[in-house]
Amino acid sequence: MAEPRMHVPHDGAGARAKGNRAAPEPEPIDAGDLLDAPAPGGAHETTAAMREPERRGLLRRALDGVADRVDTAGLNRALLREAAGLARHPLSALGAVSRYAAGAAVAAGAAGARAFGGKVEGPVPAPAKDRRFADRAWNENAIFFALLQLHLLRERLAQELVDAAGLDEISARKARLASQLAVDATAPINFFATNPLAIKRMFETGGLSVLRGARNFLDDWRLRRGWPRQVDASSFQVGKNLAATPGKVVYRNALMELIQYAPQTPTTFAVPLLCSPPWINKYYIMDLAPGRSFVEWAVKRGHTTFAISYRNPDASMRDVSLDDYLLTGLAQAVKVAREITGAPKVNLAALCLGGTLAGAFTAWLAQGREDMVNSLTLTNTLLDFAEPGVLGCFTDEKTIATIDRIMGRTGFLEAERMAATFNLIRANDLIFNYVSNSWLSGEDPPAFDLLAWNADSTRMPAKMHTAYLRTCYLENRLARGELVLGGRKLRLSDVKQDAFVLAAVDDHIAPWRSQFKTTRLLGGKTKFVLSNSGHIAGIVNPPGKSTVHWVNDQLPEDPDLWLSGATRRSETWWEEWTRWMTTRAGERGAPPPMGSKEHPPLTDAPGNYVHAT
Repeated sequence: MAEPRMHVPHDGAGARAKGNRAAPEPEPIDAGDLLDAPAPGGAHETTAAMREPERRGLLRRALDGVADRVDTAGLNRALLREAAGLARHPLSALGAVSRYAAGAAVAAGAAGARAFGGKVEGPVPAPAKDRRFADRAWNENAIFFALLQLHLLRERLAQELVDAAGLDEISARKARLASQLAVDATAPINFFATNPLAIKRMFETGGLSVLRGARNFLDDWRLRRGWPRQVDASSFQVGKNLAATPGKVVYRNALMELIQYAPQTPTTFAVPLLCSPPWINKYYIMDLAPGRSFVEWAVKRGHTTFAISYRNPDASMRDVSLDDYLLTGLAQAVKVAREITGAPKVNLAALCLGGTLAGAFTAWLAQGREDMVNSLTLTNTLLDFAEPGVLGCFTDEKTIATIDRIMGRTGFLEAERMAATFNLIRANDLIFNYVSNSWLSGEDPPAFDLLAWNADSTRMPAKMHTAYLRTCYLENRLARGELVLGGRKLRLSDVKQDAFVLAAVDDHIAPWRSQFKTTRLLGGKTKFVLSNSGHIAGIVNPPGKSTVHWVNDQLPEDPDLWLSGATRRSETWWEEWTRWMTTRAGERGAPPPMGSKEHPPLTDAPGNYVHAT
């Protein structure tokens, strides 16, 4: 393998990217810019004297800045297109409204019957998995029953109106998300007078819950820009009860640190395991907490395990590219792991964006006829981005151009924007749930390790992020065999290694049916496993009463046909992976040393980069 090109600084403290000029400090937009802008010829003119095109250009840029901050994905524009579409199709719109009115009349009759002890069902059944309306009052109290039915009818109406508007696919997807957000925001659970739990809590506490809720609301408005606090992270500390598996940092460059975990068994497998995490969040989702860590699970089963911990980007990393993550990140980690262990190959275990990179890297090796990867484990990973699910609302051409404009001012995508996007995708769980519990009922958020990790978010370097969104989400080049990285054109069909592909049935970031397409893309023998839970809880899946997964050795083209023939197993997918990986990890022998002469241990795990904010 060729020596990786180092395109990022080596001081680990935010120096400029190698071979690039230092990134300029972002200039804030000032209202005075509209009055004191230089004319094209260089002479100073006031706005009154400025020619109309220049004035419109400045105003457009200012308005773009406001739009970027308020509605990056253009959801409001999609609603305007929906309104215009409904004006062109009035009969379809009238039909949807008529169905809503008829349903409301039926709901009123059912609520009236329940007020007198009847059990008449409403026109829309409540979703069984919607925890917001789990309280008995929504079913037993006639008023709350009516409120819930009207909410469900509004939800149905909103989606029918989108269908009636005759929108293009992208606009319809955005309008559907925006409509759902509006309906969820106005759900009765989000208002004190129509929230039975908040009312009960007020009487139970003698009104103290109302005061605590008001305090929580004011704190969130003042400290978190109005976003409700999701977790009490005060009891968690990285290196103590998060990212706590013992190990050493054995390599560091300006992009990543490589952690080697200390052996916990008398013998270990010959083929080391390298974890490739996403850099959208901190790496330790793969090493979350004792008893809930995939890394710890692997180490305790005899795998010499390494993990990459990426640096949190700042403005100096604006020109760091996907090539750098490939060559200076994953390729360099493979090189170091092989040198320390003496193994000719490594097993790769990757998650999300780290899995996309691992698939690309293995194809990159195949193009160079380099054989350094023994097997691939891809968890909750997209290689084919043709159907990205709800994330498609944030990865169209206009939205990417807006994000690119934002990052051009800073050199990175702010962690807050990334977090807000994922919060909006699951607004009921990650926003409105805390509106009800914290603001209305006065409850403190839970102390939950998964949410503590989720709050420890990271930035994304501008050049890399734009390239990732365009080449993968917008153009789907990796799946089409058109992506060029590290000077090589990648073809996934050239990847002949055995692959363990894990998807989660409730994954909203990487839909499992889209992940199933990986089985048709890779050229080796692939095992597809479907786990319960969602995108993140799918990886944090220790043994427990609720852990299940589905397996089927047959791989038809239709994922639903695969599922219909799958066997359900009442155990974590970690067990399935352990059986699969044991036959691909080589013989067992004495554990390798921690580090080597060339790569001595630098510091204890979890290292330095994970602590950067």
